[in-house]
Amino acid sequence: MSDHLQHECGIAMLRLLKPLEYYKEKYGTPFYGINKMYLMLEKQHNRGQDGAGLASVKFDMQPGERYISRIRSNNSQPIQDIFNQINTRISDILKENPEIRNDTEAQKHLLPYIGNIFLGHVRYGTFGKNSIENVHPFLRQNNWIYRNLIVAGNFNMTNSKELFQKLVELGQHPKEQTDTVTIMERIGHFLDTEVENLYQKLKAEGYSKKDAAAEIPNQLDVAKILKKSAYIWDGGYAMSGIIGHGDAFVIRDPAGIRPAYYYKDDEIVVVASERPVIQTAFNLDFEQITELDPGSAIIIKKNGNISIEEILPALPYKACSFERIYFSRGSDKEIYQERKKLGALLFPKILNSVDEDLKNTVFAYIPNTAETSFYGLIEEADAHLNEYKKNQILKLGNNISEEKLEEILSLHPTTEKVAIKDAKLRTFITEDSSRNDLVAHVYDITYGSVRKNIDNLVIIDDSIVRGTTLRNSILRILNRLNPKKIIVLSSAPQIRYPDCYGIDMARLEDLVAFEAALELHKERGSDHIIKEVYEKCKSQVDLEDSQVINYVKEIYAPFSEEEISAKITELLVPEEMNCPVEIIFQSVENLHKACPKNLGDWYFTGDYPTAGGNRVVNRAYINFFEGNKERAY
Repeated sequence: MSDHLQHECGIAMLRLLKPLEYYKEKYGTPFYGINKMYLMLEKQHNRGQDGAGLASVKFDMQPGERYISRIRSNNSQPIQDIFNQINTRISDILKENPEIRNDTEAQKHLLPYIGNIFLGHVRYGTFGKNSIENVHPFLRQNNWIYRNLIVAGNFNMTNSKELFQKLVELGQHPKEQTDTVTIMERIGHFLDTEVENLYQKLKAEGYSKKDAAAEIPNQLDVAKILKKSAYIWDGGYAMSGIIGHGDAFVIRDPAGIRPAYYYKDDEIVVVASERPVIQTAFNLDFEQITELDPGSAIIIKKNGNISIEEILPALPYKACSFERIYFSRGSDKEIYQERKKLGALLFPKILNSVDEDLKNTVFAYIPNTAETSFYGLIEEADAHLNEYKKNQILKLGNNISEEKLEEILSLHPTTEKVAIKDAKLRTFITEDSSRNDLVAHVYDITYGSVRKNIDNLVIIDDSIVRGTTLRNSILRILNRLNPKKIIVLSSAPQIRYPDCYGIDMARLEDLVAFEAALELHKERGSDHIIKEVYEKCKSQVDLEDSQVINYVKEIYAPFSEEEISAKITELLVPEEMNCPVEIIFQSVENLHKACPKNLGDWYFTGDYPTAGGNRVVNRAYINFFEGNKERAY
């Protein structure tokens, strides 16, 4: 992706179902859990580079012994940082206590992070600050073991303010107004309530305080706690947690917006944000890993019982299509094929754009996420040319000569490594014109890869959000090759609406498609619609979320996709270009053909999967119209 886009976080949970000695005997190390967590977090590096954290819980420790360990980092390489610190601590203790090197039971008591269950997180900050306090997992501490709560999630709630207010109404005084603290304290409140109710019940049955404390974990109903906590959540989430005594859960939102996958056998239960992460870390096949159902939670009791419980009724399935286009690792079997299909489905538009002159067309991609869709595009071009060659040969029949046959067979798509992304350039000059010149060199080109004024250059990106990098860097540097024409492809449709479920696309005015629509209204004298939409949005401010209509759709309604694409091209093409430029977007229809399982397309269509989405898009429009830069939710 040429536009830098903050987005999804990643979670990883690992529960060891056997005693620690088992893993030492079978795998040769008591650090099996730590090693696997390192692998899973590193394999989700794509999902978060602003921070990383790990928590572990040891079972059946004595009072006075530490049973929860947690470490977090927001340094420039947070995953390496936390595991370097863990390794240093363990090495130092082993040096001081060499007699425990082969004693797993002693290690459990003396070494940190030698736990029975682990929860890890990698973070991208969207609106949250990147201070250490914002890095997951979060910890809610208490002297009663079953009132401790560790939480980490890949989520964004559209109704954070309402959730915060609910806590205040309960009599709480939250120390922060962040999504994670609000969610943790809400779960914590109902955990406390459930524990208190169980204690009173057991007390009435004649249990002593000590005996009740031992029995409460056995009877704790995690699903009940989650149902009471989650029924007013509006957003996309894969929320994971561990209760101090050892129960654990991962809950997924009812529309399936955020991803979660799990695997279980007699040794482990593992949950992660992406399937290939589990496949690689545990050497598993695609079919062995299960997607967690929307609205459901996987609940792992301390005693090893595992269940999938419906927490909330499932909504229409609207898994985020951006996961397939860009966010998730392309090593997933399905995602790899879907990205290739996205590229292939763009080919007919290219053929028209270059007047079917594939002989004088060079294909390339913008590094590096567009590479897979590029392969699909080239495969489709190959298939088209093979059909053309076959027909040409059949048409000539017996009149074909060796020379003519060689000419026909020589036709193939020309692919070149045209664009090269350099290491991030630091800009020390604040004066705009000088700074823009440096920004233009974020990408470089392979000189001689395109024949001057002869070849069309087709270059594919996975999406165009703001278009800033395309305008300020990519097109300027490609212009130096002097192609006959430049065609920029986006394997994603036009991004027209803000996201409110975890992607850093919250302001309408930052979206080039929105800017293009406004310009078209001004050109055609229909700019009165801009104010009318504002008034309609304002009229809905006090309505319940379920009653709110997305009136921002009316901004786009008068124009075809082609008209908006043409205006986007006009807005993004620098004046100094020496050749014509055309920007072509994927259609929503073809997106759904390529990614039939992930139909969440609200940023393209404005069809939000939760009621809170319509409130957010209307608030985003009000903010735009009033010049307010605040977050819309």
